[in-house]
Amino acid sequence: MEAMNSGISRRAFLGGVSAAGALAALGLAGCAQPKSVTEKQAVATSSKGAGSAQVSMDVYEIPAWAGTDPDVGTIASTKETDLLIIGAGNGGMAAAAYASDQGVDFIICEKGAEVGATRHWFAAVDTPPFTSQGITVDKARLRGEIARYSSGTCCMPLINMWINESADMFEFVNGIMTASGAQVIADEYEMPGGMGSTSFYTPPFEHHYADANGDRKGIEERNKLFEKHIQQAGHEVSYNHRLVKLLGSAKDGITGAVFETSDGYVQIDARKGVLLTTGGYAANPEMVTALSPITAKSVTALGYNQNNEGEGIQAAVRAGAVKDLTSATMIFDRGLVAPGTEAGYTADSIAAGKPVFPGNGQFNPGTQPFLKMNLRGERFADESADYDYLPHAAAQQPGGVYVSVWDGNFGDDVQRFHTLGCSAGTRMGVLAFKKNDGSYDLDGFFEKYLSDGRLQKADTLEELADKLGYKDEAKKTFLATIARYNELYDAQDDTDFGKEAYRLSAIRQAPFYGATLGGTLLTTIDGIRIDEHCRALDADANPIKGLYCAGDCSGSVFSGNYPDQLHGFACGRTMTEALHVVKEIVAL
Repeated sequence: MEAMNSGISRRAFLGGVSAAGALAALGLAGCAQPKSVTEKQAVATSSKGAGSAQVSMDVYEIPAWAGTDPDVGTIASTKETDLLIIGAGNGGMAAAAYASDQGVDFIICEKGAEVGATRHWFAAVDTPPFTSQGITVDKARLRGEIARYSSGTCCMPLINMWINESADMFEFVNGIMTASGAQVIADEYEMPGGMGSTSFYTPPFEHHYADANGDRKGIEERNKLFEKHIQQAGHEVSYNHRLVKLLGSAKDGITGAVFETSDGYVQIDARKGVLLTTGGYAANPEMVTALSPITAKSVTALGYNQNNEGEGIQAAVRAGAVKDLTSATMIFDRGLVAPGTEAGYTADSIAAGKPVFPGNGQFNPGTQPFLKMNLRGERFADESADYDYLPHAAAQQPGGVYVSVWDGNFGDDVQRFHTLGCSAGTRMGVLAFKKNDGSYDLDGFFEKYLSDGRLQKADTLEELADKLGYKDEAKKTFLATIARYNELYDAQDDTDFGKEAYRLSAIRQAPFYGATLGGTLLTTIDGIRIDEHCRALDADANPIKGLYCAGDCSGSVFSGNYPDQLHGFACGRTMTEALHVVKEIVAL
């Protein structure tokens, strides 16, 4: 299988930037240190001696990906409030619901026409569903896991705030959820293994909800319940309000924002503060390519909210806030595509000026730790790993994609693998296709993917290789790799990559299946640097008066990737940060 060549360079995609502009595009500007300081300024700064240097906002340069504040011209109308919440997703709706209960005067604006999709799973530390069973979180180990995953870039006072206040967040959310008839489920925390039995810590802190029959689909989504909650108190979400710019500056403070609406530009002044809960930048190809090039090289499918174009991050940076120095994305190893497809934005879409990934959605079985090979037929990684490890590893391989192979014992294998988190959906879902004789109706389980040609099925491995596009030496290597993997299974010892024995599987029982995979991009989780009070920081790491950030548009927590074994951590921190900001506003 030969790698495709789009013929379009990333430089061409970005519009041909200068050397200095390229640095800005790569995110080296607008972070904790400014991109450029003149030689005279640098000498003057260094002459002050170590420990006395200051980064002046006068030399702060806005990176190219942040754009510029437009000249909005005439303001059609002006409103005023104490707290302006921008973004009606998991963070914004939690903040609005809590602000409503606290009697805060607020306005919440949303770019789209409805509330954002609810992320059902969220984490909170030492809540009654766990402590009533005598189960508590090892907080020291949790802090260590978060610091390790972020390579030390996280703000530990912010992490401590989440740890200390997340149980209060749960109580608030739980009150609204249970009033609707939903029941909390908090029963998943023992991770059997992963990465060759590396000692992951999967804390007992993940919560989600279901109806009395245990069906999550039988309950109303949390964000919609939050909306009903604020409506009952006389508040409404202001939909179709696209953030154009923030009012004020890092030096003087942020005093409000301007939005584009169907009725013209609307200005909203905020007496006490602006809370950005605008999400990440997954739907902004320029920002993704500039800030997270490995994402652009490893993703084959979109799973993100297509309104998440990074406007909140861009506006905050233009106002003088700084972004995380490193990127972080939430990528699932589930981007199923047809054989021959490569990772990254498609050549046709780049040429059309609207870059998109070749597929969409999530093929949940992609996460199962079956044998995975590159386009040369070579095994290249331990498949028992966090969701983004395989796509990241594949970014270094031809085409940025890889092939997962399994046989007719799929149903029994995934029960033995016993993966947790959302990947457990495969383990539970295939049980519905278990027949009376103990076998599984795999054609029924995979019907959608077999019918659209993305998943390949064959009676022999040679035939499967052909259907997957392996030819000549690559086909020989593919078959040899499977033979070697069967040897490792027979020995129950993965001497090649160190995968746990119980997560090895034989590939001998027809029919055989093959899936071409890359990453599915859910969201980006690097954003504006914040302190423990969720206040946006300027280039000197000073809090900016009146500007708060929560959730995916905020930073100071993640770096490189999402800690997949900390199930629900991202959404849990989002809602806890949102509630904390409301507490800050109440205290003013």
